[in-house]
Amino acid sequence: MKSFKNKQLYQLTLTQILETIREPEVLFWGIIFPVLISIGLGLAFTQDSEAKFRIVIVENSPAQLDSLLLVYASTETDKQGEAYIWKITDGTLGNTEFRFLRNDWNTGIVSLKRGEADLLVSDSLGAIRYHFDPHNSQSQLAYLKLSMLLESPVPLRQNDSSSIEPLQLKGVRYIDFLIPGLIAFGIMGSIMWGVSYTLIERRSQKLLRRMVATPMKKTNFIFAMMFVRILMNFIEAVIIFFAAALLFGIEIQGNIGALIFLFLAGNIAFTGIAVLVSCRTSKTEVGTGWINAVQMPMMILSGIFFSYHNFPSWSIPFIKLLPLTALTDGMRSIFNEGAGWIEILSPSIALSAFGFICFAIGMKLFKWY
Repeated sequence: MKSFKNKQLYQLTLTQILETIREPEVLFWGIIFPVLISIGLGLAFTQDSEAKFRIVIVENSPAQLDSLLLVYASTETDKQGEAYIWKITDGTLGNTEFRFLRNDWNTGIVSLKRGEADLLVSDSLGAIRYHFDPHNSQSQLAYLKLSMLLESPVPLRQNDSSSIEPLQLKGVRYIDFLIPGLIAFGIMGSIMWGVSYTLIERRSQKLLRRMVATPMKKTNFIFAMMFVRILMNFIEAVIIFFAAALLFGIEIQGNIGALIFLFLAGNIAFTGIAVLVSCRTSKTEVGTGWINAVQMPMMILSGIFFSYHNFPSWSIPFIKLLPLTALTDGMRSIFNEGAGWIEILSPSIALSAFGFICFAIGMKLFKWY
């Protein structure tokens, strides 16, 4: 009897693999597309460290700025008219380019609203005034750099940054921060859509009712879907890592065995969540809503693209309880901090336990028709 159940699980898993292989779009969206997104984001954030700012000079331009532009800036003609280009070379902090364009106040405000300008500069009784959103980090940086240049343009132009010592440590780049987060996010997305949505869609098409009428062990069907998704996630993660290693020099500084263990724990956690989310509904529209309700908060809060420490301090303990946060933090610690078994044992056990609890509840409430 036991061998029959094992053979049944094998046949169900094989069926799921063949179904996946026969649908190229599933392979593309499940493996190739996340890899392309990872490479695209990596290229976007690993270009030469040159900061570019767009400044609108409003109405009566400041005489001090005028004189500096005449000395240091070049002029170009684009579709917006004549623009002044001020380029500052700095081998330590990276090069900076300011593009100045003269315009009136109303047009300048529109440019700020559209994201076409970072800063508005005007003069009031001979004093330079800077107009920008104080909560916009890009505008803040433009203000700080420009105000420093107006005070002392020559030293900064000559790369006067002798007190700065650039870090050459592994794992401190943004791409080192991003890649483990993308792998963790890929696990969540693949499981939630590949398991949850598939179950809901098959229930809506009355396919689950037919399957449950066969001498099939119900959990074997779910396990087969999980195994196939874990395999796909593993292939996706390997491709992303080798692409990142080849293009950006990413390295795994910690224990690879611990990374695989954490990877499996993350898959178990999100499989449990996926089964729980899809255990009752038979409408794909409702299922899509539930999947997005689970994914979107974690995608924003769990620090995939930026640190969750940017959120208020009172929210950090709650954010750390999210499964995607635990998985992402664990992967980053292995990739960038050289973590091993001791550091990831607790989050791995917590993720696995959470997944098993959700899976048990989901199977208890599961509706096959």
